[in-house]
Amino acid sequence: MIKQWLCIALCSVSIAAADINIPPAALNEIAGKIYRNETGGKRENLVVWNNGENFPSLGIGHFIWYKYNEPERFEESFPALVTFYKTKNIELPWILRMYRYAPWKTQAEFLNAKHNDPAFKDLENFLYNTQAVQIEFIAERLNASLPKILAATSQKKRVKENFNRLLNTPSGLYALIDYINFKGEGINQNERYQGQGWGLLQVLETMDPNVAQKDLMQSFRTAAKTVMSNRVKNAPKERNEERWLAGWHNRIDTYQ
Repeated sequence: MIKQWLCIALCSVSIAAADINIPPAALNEIAGKIYRNETGGKRENLVVWNNGENFPSLGIGHFIWYKYNEPERFEESFPALVTFYKTKNIELPWILRMYRYAPWKTQAEFLNAKHNDPAFKDLENFLYNTQAVQIEFIAERLNASLPKILAATSQKKRVKENFNRLLNTPSGLYALIDYINFKGEGINQNERYQGQGWGLLQVLETMDPNVAQKDLMQSFRTAAKTVMSNRVKNAPKERNEERWLAGWHNRIDTYQ
């Protein structure tokens, strides 16, 4: 049902940029994969507040939404999605009309709302029913990413070649879109542990530049796992990021 609904919606959507044109059918398939990656295919996981985090995550991209005055350690992406909805003239649910910042101050307050507040359920349903808009937003983020990534690296030729080679294969396109949604572009200086990032830039820099085309996805997976393992190694011990590493590696293994 989800894939059928997404296909109907996305068949009328054109995603294009100067260098990237993603067919709606391909975008539809990627949307389904990202939905399963982020939610396990469960609607109730579209709005979550993970243990160990100070913020909720929403939508198929688990876009971060900070409460007021929360330090922005990781890139906040949900407000940009809300703005994207507005450009599409999509009517927003009450919570998104009323609040610029996440309205829940603690995880306990969030969970109480999740179980008892009808407005929370409206938000959840809205995000479920507008998945096509969210994947369009994610794809446009990829469209805009390459110039920013190249501006942030001294390995411009290597990074651009790896990006373009991935872009021209179905599996590579999915990997690019999912990873940039999963761990970001890698250019935000706040998203660093001991000076090292973990976004798409770092993966493209780590990939073997001489790998054969048939081994391209294996090279991406190996590089992504290396970057994720380095993140865990460099993270503050109190964050206990080791608990997430196996799941992160499992997600990377979907890049086949």
